[in-house]
Amino acid sequence: MRDAVKSGIGVCLGLALTLLPALVLAEHSAGMGSMKMGASAPSFDRNEARAVSGEVLGQSVAGVTLTDRTGQRVSLSMFEGRPLVISLIFTSCYHICPTTTQHLDKVVKKAREALGDDAFSVVTVGFDTLRDTPPMMDEFARRQGIDDPDWLFLSGDRKSIDELTASLGFLFEPAGGGFNHLIQTSVIDQEGRVYQQVFGMTYDAPYLIEPLKRLVFKTSAAAGLISNLSNQVRLFCTVYDPTTDRYKFDYSLYIGTFIGFMCVLVLGVTLVREWRRTLRSRGGV
Repeated sequence: MRDAVKSGIGVCLGLALTLLPALVLAEHSAGMGSMKMGASAPSFDRNEARAVSGEVLGQSVAGVTLTDRTGQRVSLSMFEGRPLVISLIFTSCYHICPTTTQHLDKVVKKAREALGDDAFSVVTVGFDTLRDTPPMMDEFARRQGIDDPDWLFLSGDRKSIDELTASLGFLFEPAGGGFNHLIQTSVIDQEGRVYQQVFGMTYDAPYLIEPLKRLVFKTSAAAGLISNLSNQVRLFCTVYDPTTDRYKFDYSLYIGTFIGFMCVLVLGVTLVREWRRTLRSRGGV
């Protein structure tokens, strides 16, 4: 009985070893055939996607017009004058895009605490033109619990989405019923130009808030001396506290810097006076 079992196992192994190369070859041939027929999409090159997103810094997005949740047309040029944060998602995504949006909501709340409620605007854009309709964007916003009045959820037709994604350097491709793409949040300056890209589903708050802070407190040539000085103080003294994961306005930094400057000034004046006194005592002056 034992010999029969061994003999049967040997036959099975022999058949497997004989058929395996043929099966592998058949599978490989089938794969090559699918590629020739165009059924398999090329793999998404994340390095290329990140490089492209970096190449568009300084490029304008102001000319793009999209549609809000109520069906009203919205031109991105309407946000000029304030910084704008743009996040791209697709509503049929059930994990990554919702998590990204919920994290963005947390960071936006911290940014508003530090910079002011009306310091900047936010838009989330659905780039799946077949499914991301105004009602779907409305439902997506409600599911994420977004209640920020200065945060719009927008969608668009193929032309407008292609124009926007090209301006933002955002690459994506269909994959398995969804899309392959980088998780990218773009910071747009007051002139409607791409200022900085932030990558990742979650990230430390300063990655987004620091560029916003620089834009919000940017010195304007048209502003007065007092206004510019105030912005410079706010820029310098609005600092991130990692222990609380919050931004705070810390006067001590400004006061410490001022005291240090005054000490250096007094020391400089004292040295000059001593130098002049020495010259007088030697008859040099």
